Amino acid sequence: MTSTGQDSTTTGQGRSRHTPHSPPHNSSVILTSKRGVKKGAVPCSSPSLAEVKKKGRMKKLSQAAEQDLIMGLQELDLNLEPKVLSGTGLVFDEQLNEFHCLWDDSFPEGPERLHAIKQQLTQEGLLDRCISFQARSAKKEELMMVHSLEYIDLMETTQYMNEVELHILANNYDSVYLHPNSYTCACLASGSVLRLVDAVLGAEVQNGMAIIRPPGHHAQHSLMDGYCMFNHVAVAARYAQQRHDIQRVLIVDWDVHHGQGRQFIFDQDPSILYFSILHYVHGQFWPHLKASNWSATGFSQSQGYNINVPWNEVGMRDADYIAAFLHILLPVALEFQPQLVLVAAGYDALQGDPKGNMAATPAGFAQLTHLLMGLAGGKLILSLEGGYNCRSLAEGVSASLHTLLGDPCPMLESPGAPCLSARTSISCTLVALEPFWEVLMQSAETLEEDYVENDKEEGPWEPPVPQILAWPVLRARTGLVYDQRMMSHYNLWDNHHPEMPQRISRIMYHLEELGLAERCLTLPARPATDAELLTCHSAEYMARLRATENMKTRELHREGASFDSIYICPSTFTCAQLATGAVCRLVEAVLAGEVLNGTAVVRPPGHHAEWDAACGFCFFNSVAVAARHAQAISGHALRILIVDWDVHHGNGTQHIFEDDPSVLYMSLHRYDHGTFFPMGNEGASSQIGQAPGMGFTVNVAWNGPRMGDPEYLAAWHRLVLPIAYEFNPELVLVSAGFDAAQGDPLGGCQVSPEGYAHLTHLLMGLANGRIILILEGGYNLTSISESMAACTRTLLGDPPPLLAPLRPPLSGALASISETIHIHHRYWRSLRIKKVEDKEEETSNSELVTKEPQPANPGSAEGMATPEENILEAGTRKATSASPMEGSTLGQAKSETAVMELTQDKSLEAATGGAVLDQTTSEGPVGDTKLASRTDNQTTPSSPVQETTPHISPSNLIESLRTLELSNKAQKAPDSQTPEEEKLLGEAAGGRRDLDDSMLMGFGDTDKATFYAVTPLPWCPHLMAVCPIPATGLDVTQPCRDCGSLQENWVCLSCYQVCCGRYINAHMIQHHEDSGHPLVLSFVDLSTWCYHCQAYVHHQALLDVKNFAHQNKFGEDMPQPH
Repeated sequence: MTSTGQDSTTTGQGRSRHTPHSPPHNSSVILTSKRGVKKGAVPCSSPSLAEVKKKGRMKKLSQAAEQDLIMGLQELDLNLEPKVLSGTGLVFDEQLNEFHCLWDDSFPEGPERLHAIKQQLTQEGLLDRCISFQARSAKKEELMMVHSLEYIDLMETTQYMNEVELHILANNYDSVYLHPNSYTCACLASGSVLRLVDAVLGAEVQNGMAIIRPPGHHAQHSLMDGYCMFNHVAVAARYAQQRHDIQRVLIVDWDVHHGQGRQFIFDQDPSILYFSILHYVHGQFWPHLKASNWSATGFSQSQGYNINVPWNEVGMRDADYIAAFLHILLPVALEFQPQLVLVAAGYDALQGDPKGNMAATPAGFAQLTHLLMGLAGGKLILSLEGGYNCRSLAEGVSASLHTLLGDPCPMLESPGAPCLSARTSISCTLVALEPFWEVLMQSAETLEEDYVENDKEEGPWEPPVPQILAWPVLRARTGLVYDQRMMSHYNLWDNHHPEMPQRISRIMYHLEELGLAERCLTLPARPATDAELLTCHSAEYMARLRATENMKTRELHREGASFDSIYICPSTFTCAQLATGAVCRLVEAVLAGEVLNGTAVVRPPGHHAEWDAACGFCFFNSVAVAARHAQAISGHALRILIVDWDVHHGNGTQHIFEDDPSVLYMSLHRYDHGTFFPMGNEGASSQIGQAPGMGFTVNVAWNGPRMGDPEYLAAWHRLVLPIAYEFNPELVLVSAGFDAAQGDPLGGCQVSPEGYAHLTHLLMGLANGRIILILEGGYNLTSISESMAACTRTLLGDPPPLLAPLRPPLSGALASISETIHIHHRYWRSLRIKKVEDKEEETSNSELVTKEPQPANPGSAEGMATPEENILEAGTRKATSASPMEGSTLGQAKSETAVMELTQDKSLEAATGGAVLDQTTSEGPVGDTKLASRTDNQTTPSSPVQETTPHISPSNLIESLRTLELSNKAQKAPDSQTPEEEKLLGEAAGGRRDLDDSMLMGFGDTDKATFYAVTPLPWCPHLMAVCPIPATGLDVTQPCRDCGSLQENWVCLSCYQVCCGRYINAHMIQHHEDSGHPLVLSFVDLSTWCYHCQAYVHHQALLDVKNFAHQNKFGEDMPQPH
């Protein structure tokens, strides 16, 4: 077997290879050019016999070259089916238990940790399912890839020390102990990870896990720290790069303690992307470092390659960890494109761990493992770090190992949504990273305050009841249903109709060709019963469709024409009945445990079919009937997620479930402002369901073509998966139309087969892996065959293939996603990733490089809080320096909204994740201007920031803020605000307390001031609604047409009616609701608001009308930005 990476290398060699006896294919061209004959020239005389013979020889040579090329191509693996690896490697050596703390039997890092893990794995039969590898010791030269020789030599001498000498040496470090076997076991632990690197990159196994001790992620270049002697994962990363020619490595550290050793090793290396999700509590949690905060992003060319997500509260749950992965790690990792993923797999964030005080579950770690398996072609290695509750540790390791082996992720007991503190940390991290990763553009939203405030009503944390995990034993993994009889539905009048019978036969042929069909359990199709069909369709409609079986050709044509985009033949009813019944049969198999998941290759499609009408090639709504059938046989309102990725909106499915909260319908489709089939506003993002089903209809409406992998993945990470995890479905049904695929004649989009595989993989973490793909549209036979094959392979457990380098998502797509988030965040707390900024430690990275800690009592530091004065800069061992210009500051990070609360009341800490200013002093850069606040006359110690930034009181802060930079342009705030200008906040468009980018306003007294700064959207899809300025021009003094008010008036940019804003009589709101016109211009500050986007907009298309209004208001042209 060979890995995907090796396949690509072989392909490259094959394309350039030729035998020594065969010239290249263009040899005749080369020979001709040597003779000096110009291309296209006519010879002056007939060729001689010698020339004819020479041409004959050349032809033979050319034929030989052509044959050689054909042979070379035949040797290449041009098949879509890659040579998939299987198997999970495991390194588990009993020798690693031969050390312990000689002077403290209660030390938490002891041999009992591995004993508990082994017992759990043996009990669940996991050891026999893995491919075991013998541990080996890391060599000195391998350790020297990360650690200094002097340090390694010192550790080597510990083998010969007595207990007193070991105790004295250990006391020179923070939270460590030493044993005569510590060095041997640490070398063995590092070597175990290296053995797995060889196995995974050498194509022996797909993935692996090293169950080792001592841990390693705290160990630094020349320093023991936090139970760690050698940094195993860091050594493994360097080893992969130097011995296996790997260019990019992703390191994920989910241990509850920050892996500061690994961060310091790689914080200037852009070939390593380091992601740590850690317990921080504003520096009060071990290792008490500023460098553990979100603002530490790396140095120099490595800025953005160090990612810390700091938890500032205890009790963080699975939903918090999953949200950090979805919103930050996965998007960045796909842009980074790692070739290997290494995980510092600590399990001290599990509920019950004495160090972490967190509430994650083993099922949550199974989810995290599954999400990582979609990266790097599945090349994933977990290396055990912390975890000190032996029972939870063993269960966590077991859950991750089950997932590596391909078992489905257990359902989360009560996933809920990420808490407010978690969302604050995620938002701060996004703000810090946005300048460095294109995929994070507009990754956090500016949300209406009224709904965000509801988050404060979250109750006190209560630990969940421990979940007992059950892993299903299945006869087969993937079911496949197909019946050739469904091809008998065809168009009697148009042989070239896109919905042709060959669609399903070509897919099946391709599945068989690739050997995928034989890996599935083939299930017989059956017709749907009338009772099943009546759950989603009327009896009258069924009778009408059944009657077509006996109609003549002319009658069939007339009947088809009575519906929208429908043709009917005598076999149509039977085929539609069979297609729907086939999906119901697959649902039965999945719910009964015959198979884990399945693929339904069926036609005609179904998602356009309404309760009482055929529509858009569809007759019976197969996915809707299947959902109702699943609920019927389960005996309760099974929570079902329907994801519709067909390029056309599934209007029928939406209507059937729009008032049912047990079915969550999510559709991603081309809308084109209502002009794309099925036309109208049914697919608009504003369609959210009815009555109890409000919020359970989610539409992502693309307003143009060319949507591809980047856009769909962005929607998955930002919207689809957060809502799906919060909903926690018990079954996932996918309306899998492939007309958004590259090459489809109707869709005009660019999703690749690899992209569809990744979308499928991400959904497989839901519903205990119970997911069914049902074919809908897709009209390029090659595209649908390759796309369905890629999805089926993923359902079978193969890792998703590597994606091509992703471009940034299109701005129009981000606008569509944002629009849906703005509409649905009131229903789904997981969408409330709000633009906020943590003010606690806004310093440059040069200030965040902390020193290696002073000696401390072993075992006393990890996981324990210290007084605030001892939190930061605990020692001077790490000699690292950087200029302030090398570090990234929050001021360099682009932020569309900066919200600062200046208050003496610390009661807000709970609601803002502690992001309030210190009672005595607090400072940090905002934009490019550093701000400080004082409430007394005390003098604080000097610092690099304080040397250049004087303290000012809140009463003087407004004047200081006049120099705040917005959108990298210096824009001064008004010296004062009139009542009319104060009322302008949010305009008439729904009470959003936002400001135009040219405004900065303060409210209240000097003891509590809130400042807002907003950067408008650079584009909006509704700009086409702007009409030319009327011949009569504009008059900014014109009163409201309805009430005659002269205050806070706006002009509609479509019809140029003038109306007052929401804080007067809200007549502009009424005008928008009556007319639907989206864009309005303020006569007060000349800002432009879009009602549909719920945002301010500034675009070239608006400059003419803005400049005209500016001339009318001030008598001069509008200043041009520099």
